[in-house]
Parts: sequence; structure tokens; C-alpha cells
Amino acid sequence: MPWKLVPPRAPHTKYWYVRGSYLRIRLDHSTGTGEERAARRILATWRQQAERGEFLLEHQKKQRNQPTFANAAIAYMRAGGEGQYLVPILKAWPVKMLADIDQISIDTLATELYPTASVATRNRQVYTPVSAVLKHVGIDRKIKRPKGWRGNKRTFWLRPEPTFALLAAATEIDAEFGIFCTLLNYTGLRLSEALGLLVENVDLSRAYAYVPTTKTDEPRAVHLPLVCVTALANHPRGLAGRDRLFRFHNGGRLRDMLDEACKRSNVTLPDGTAFHVFRHNYGTWMGIYGGLDALGLIRTGVWADMDSVDRYRHSETSAEAKRADELPVPGRRKA
Repeated sequence: MPWKLVPPRAPHTKYWYVRGSYLRIRLDHSTGTGEERAARRILATWRQQAERGEFLLEHQKKQRNQPTFANAAIAYMRAGGEGQYLVPILKAWPVKMLADIDQISIDTLATELYPTASVATRNRQVYTPVSAVLKHVGIDRKIKRPKGWRGNKRTFWLRPEPTFALLAAATEIDAEFGIFCTLLNYTGLRLSEALGLLVENVDLSRAYAYVPTTKTDEPRAVHLPLVCVTALANHPRGLAGRDRLFRFHNGGRLRDMLDEACKRSNVTLPDGTAFHVFRHNYGTWMGIYGGLDALGLIRTGVWADMDSVDRYRHSETSAEAKRADELPVPGRRKA
């Protein structure tokens, strides 16, 4: 798509933008003006500079003392941030200045990178990583997520018997993998949080683990039930002399192991569920067997708000709903 002018979109921005690609120079840049005539003159000037080979030089001079998204993303990843979805963003925004990132530019990027993807995918692979990078460098900008980004709130979870079979199959495949899945199932940890756990942040004597940074950028103290303490105490590589608790990385090999464990245990997971089934198990089981209501689930520290735990409220009937047992039926004598 060649360079073209994009009009202001109140209340997000009052300036005209230039977006597109011209002579292999990709732009998503504010003109700095709210007047269409001035914006067209700026666009014409930029095109002439590009044709003379001067545009990049001028653009680089302006950016020399201004931080870019690429600078911020590198700092974020060096600090341990997840970089899985940042590569395509960095390719699209090689010289994007932090000051130029607004709601319009993020919406446009998500559409351009994933034109046929679901809103949940766009949220996961564009909105969330961009927000994380901005927050890391101290820019707490409110980013509006795409409508429907939370997806379908119906949650797939497993009952204990198939879960036990799945964990046993995972252990057969690889003892450390079995411990890893057990930890996910009984702590509610996200996949990235478990993969990033350090040995030094685990204290079996206190049944405790510490996650310094979660998806919400808040630290979390994790209780380790006895089943986790026992599993970790039998870690095949021990709990000393290493940085990371588990040797695995987020990728195809890890998911292949889960697929194999499902096959061996005759467990079928819906598309897109994968390791998240263990987090759903934790939330559902804590309601059914642990007796927690929605507020109790929030207080575990696993979820941040009522919207996040609402999906688990339907796994068990409420005490009020059970009062239906007292309704009149034929043959029952009135109390």
C-alpha cells in the first residue's frame, strides 16, 4: 500500500497521519498538523525526499534523540519480557517513535499484521505485547482492546479422573514434563510464568514460589500444594545449581509433548486450549472442591478482577440455586 494520508480520529488524535509503503520505506507517522492542506504538502515533501534518497537520512536525524518502539522492546526483552509476538511488530515498526504510538496506529497495525485473524488473536499478538512494552518504559497509556477480545467465556476443563490420566501420561513421556504439568494444574500459573520460574524463587520448606512479574505486571506469591511439593522434591535434575526450574521453552516441541500425552490418555482438548486447560482446571476445581466463590478466586492472586473469574462461576450451582430443592412437589407434605 503506497503512502497515503489518514485523517484525524477524535478523540484519539487531532493530527493527520501518513501510512503505507513507498520505495520500500514503511511509514506510520504523524504529520504533526491537523490541517489537511498542510498535511498534503508534508506528504509531497516526504515523497520527494524519498525519491532523492534523502528521506531516511532526515527521518533518522529527527529520531536520533527520540526513543523508538524498537529501543523499548529490546529493553523489555532484556529485562525478561516475553518476545514471542514482538518480531512481526518490530518488522512493521522499525523506526516507530514512542511518541507516535496511539490507538489508531495500534488498531491499524493489528489489522495489517493479522487481517483474517480473530479479535482474540489480534489482542494476544499485538495489543498485549505493545501494552507490555509501553508499560515497561513507564508509559501507562490506556489502550482500548478490540471488541470481543475476551472471546467466548465458556471454559473447557477436565474432571479429576481424565486429568490424572493426562498427568500420568505426561510423566511417562518425560518425568520433568510431568512435574511441569502438575505445577500448572495445581497453581493456576500461566505457561510463560511457569517456564520463567527460577530455582532460587522456589522454597519447598515453605510450600512457596515467587513470580516477580505476571501478565498484569504485578508480582505473585504462589502456594505449592503438597502434590506440587512432592513432585518438585523429586525433580530429576534436582533443585540446585541451575537458574531456571524447567528446561523447556515455549514452542512446538512442548506442545507436541502435550499432544502425545493427550493421545496416550485418550483426552481430547478443544482447539486453542493446550496448556491453558490446567489453568481452567485450577479455577474450576477451586470452586467445586475448594469452595471458593468469585471473590475467593480473585484473592488467590491468580486473577485480577471479577471479569476474569466470571467464567468459573458457572462450574458449580450456588447455594441459593440449591434452595429449589425445597420447592413444593406432589406428595410432599407442606412444612
